Amino acid sequence: MNKVILMGRLTRDPEVRYSSGETATAVARFTLAVDRRFARRDSDQTADFIGCVAFGRNAEFIEKYFRQGMRVTICGRIQTGSYTNRDGQKVYTTDVVVEEQEFAESKAASEANRNMGGYQSAPAPSPASAAGDGFMNIPDGIDEELPFN
Repeated sequence: MNKVILMGRLTRDPEVRYSSGETATAVARFTLAVDRRFARRDSDQTADFIGCVAFGRNAEFIEKYFRQGMRVTICGRIQTGSYTNRDGQKVYTTDVVVEEQEFAESKAASEANRNMGGYQSAPAPSPASAAGDGFMNIPDGIDEELPFN
C-alpha cells in the first residue's frame, strides 16, 4: 500500500503548467512545509519540505485556490523517478502525487497568518462552550445505560 497524508503550509504559490498535445492536462507543483513532531537535538530544522504534484482537475483546483502560506491537507501516494540532467548526471526524484486536497484552516485564519509573515502556527481554537456547540448534553445518572462507558 502506498498512501500519504500530509498537513502543512505552502512555501509559495503553486507552479502550474499545461501539457502539450490534443488534450492539455494541468500539472501543479508545490512544496509543503510540514512541521515535525519532535525536534532533533543536532538540527535547527523543525519542518520537512515535501515536493507535491497534482494533475488534471486537482491541479486546476490548486491553481485557483491555493496560495503561499495556506495550511492544507493532502492525500496521495509517493512516486519516485529519475532523469538525466544537462550535465549528464542521473537525478533521482521523490514526489507526492496528490489524489485529494482540502483546506486545513478557515480563509480568515489563512489570511491572518499570511499577513503575519508566513509559517507560524495559527493559534489553537478555544474550546467550544457547552451551549450551542451542536452536541447534546447527557443527563446525569444515565452513565450505566451508555454502551461505550
